[in-house]
Amino acid sequence: MLDPIPSRLKTLHPLRLRAAAVAAFALILTCASPALGQENPPPDASSASAPVTPQAWAAHLQVTDILQYYPSFHSPYEGPQSLRPGATWGNTFDATLYAGVRPWRGAEVWGNLEMYQGYAPSNTLGAAGYMNGDGAKVGRAHPYGRLARLFIRQTIDLGGRADDQEADLNQLAAHRTRDRVVITAGKFNVTDIFDANKYAHDPRSDFLNWSVIAAGSFDYAADAWGYTYGAAAEWYRGDWTWRGGIFDLSDVPNSAILTSDFHQFQLVGEAERRTRFGGRAGAIRITGFLTRGRMGRYADAVALAAATGEPASTALVRHYASRPGVDVSAEQELADGVAVFGRLGWSDGAYESYEYTDIDRTAEAGVSISGVRWGRKSDTFGAAVVANQLSSAGAQYLNAGGLGILVGDGRLPHPGTEAIVEAYYSLAVTRGLQLSLDDQFVEHPAYNRDRGPVNVIGLRLHAEFAARP
Repeated sequence: MLDPIPSRLKTLHPLRLRAAAVAAFALILTCASPALGQENPPPDASSASAPVTPQAWAAHLQVTDILQYYPSFHSPYEGPQSLRPGATWGNTFDATLYAGVRPWRGAEVWGNLEMYQGYAPSNTLGAAGYMNGDGAKVGRAHPYGRLARLFIRQTIDLGGRADDQEADLNQLAAHRTRDRVVITAGKFNVTDIFDANKYAHDPRSDFLNWSVIAAGSFDYAADAWGYTYGAAAEWYRGDWTWRGGIFDLSDVPNSAILTSDFHQFQLVGEAERRTRFGGRAGAIRITGFLTRGRMGRYADAVALAAATGEPASTALVRHYASRPGVDVSAEQELADGVAVFGRLGWSDGAYESYEYTDIDRTAEAGVSISGVRWGRKSDTFGAAVVANQLSSAGAQYLNAGGLGILVGDGRLPHPGTEAIVEAYYSLAVTRGLQLSLDDQFVEHPAYNRDRGPVNVIGLRLHAEFAARP
């Protein structure tokens, strides 16, 4: 499914990395200058306090370019899905055109056309908490496009005080009430609705690591690009929201092709409680899922490998089964521009992960600090630490030569916790343009105490443009 990296690109991308680094340095110097480093002045106070004007349509464009590099690291051996032990770079580029229209009151129809190009380091393999959340599992040297989202959303007001919706990506400005029902159906990302932590959710603007932007154990339904067909309903009442959805699975685990008739599916439910601590906003969410499809049990794959002398493979022992999981997410503002967040997650470790990544247990904590505290209100600093674990059955499977979704060193004689520390600084270059420097330290990549640690340095350029009435 993953294209090999053409050898001719091996000389191109280091030059791009060097040029981008020079450009970033120049931009940082420019922004640091007292004369040139001032942000755009805030809008007029009267316009800032003006009520939301409902939109009939809107179009947005986002562009994200991510360059990443890690130096060589200790590696006595490697397997088919290992991080390459030599110094390695990666470059991913994507662009999205968002188009939305309001066909009738309370309804929105959105379509997203996405273009991808490039490869993440080691072609999106080698760590369960992978380092580029914006890189699709399908890397290609040349740009290609896909219809990422096509969905309809209906909001039904139930009363209560006004809670207007601001304009955003895949969101038209609108009047609405605090109590409401929202129904979404079509093609979209499950995490558009579920596990939506405010401070660690979007690899185009905040953290990059897969196990920081979502609970690593949340094995949500998706194709290789992160999207699926399904429907979800949300009921907002006071400080509570209850959500539920049903989504289509891939035809086989970690596939680019979704089933055509939902004979393999996933149910997702979530309860959210919005809180106030010291007068400041926060939220707690409990998210659960149940996957129903053909999947392999690790112990069965290991037993078959012992009998045949071949590497273990869950593909040889798949049968229709269920795989549950649950995670808890929390976020809390502590002071002006300072917030903390965290997640705890668990999924059934007897069976292989189906769609997302190879994580059965995860614990995450982090902080997000707005640049308003040092006079750069559109800048953000974030830091997070996460610990990922695989079940003992999963570790035995990898040690028997098995391959997971993202990991597989050929053997795993000394399994351990995959520990990751990530920090980033997002600099507002100008309105709609952000430049971020990201650093990730990964200890025991792919749960392997024999390999690593790895330090991944990244540079992200992100731009957004909007057209609206």
